[in-house]
Amino acid sequence: MTPGRIIFLNGTSSSGKSSVARELLGILDDGVFFHLAVDAFNSMRSKRELEAEELDAALRRTRMGFHRSIAAMAEAGNDIVVDHVLSEPWRLLDCLTVLRPEDVFFVGIHCALDELARREQARGDRPQGLAAHQYDLVHRHGDYDLECDTSTASPRECAQQIKEFLPHRPSPTAFTRLQRRYLTGGKQPATAPQMHSMSRL
Repeated sequence: MTPGRIIFLNGTSSSGKSSVARELLGILDDGVFFHLAVDAFNSMRSKRELEAEELDAALRRTRMGFHRSIAAMAEAGNDIVVDHVLSEPWRLLDCLTVLRPEDVFFVGIHCALDELARREQARGDRPQGLAAHQYDLVHRHGDYDLECDTSTASPRECAQQIKEFLPHRPSPTAFTRLQRRYLTGGKQPATAPQMHSMSRL
């Protein structure tokens, strides 16, 4: 069985990843794609109040399960659009460990800080300052196959850019290069001090 392709969208909260993913599902016409979003996995959790330590452990397990669900879907031959926030170094390392790097098309979803703040306020369902906190963390690894900016292009335009670039993705892929750097080379992704309450998001 041929493994499925993984279009992996990484960006801050409110950067437009989900909007781009929805547009991709509407225009990709050379396979059957599924949108797997980390927020959707988080929403499956029971609503019982948890102490901080228990919540942190539950969220880590959730993300580890999310990564392995992506791998399992792709291994079964499904094409995937992933919507994620790699705001902690271990998340990228885990993805590099469980996903076949040659199957991953890694896309950075960028957005200007002032626009992120405007969207965050308009949404009203995210802590104020969350996107700004994540801004320098999610792209710290500094390597993508393609990068889009949703503050200068619409979700549809970004999706079209991804669709057009997909058949021409580079070899080795960004995931292959990152795997060599961090797993084979033994280096760790650069990190930065994190606000504890926001590192859970």
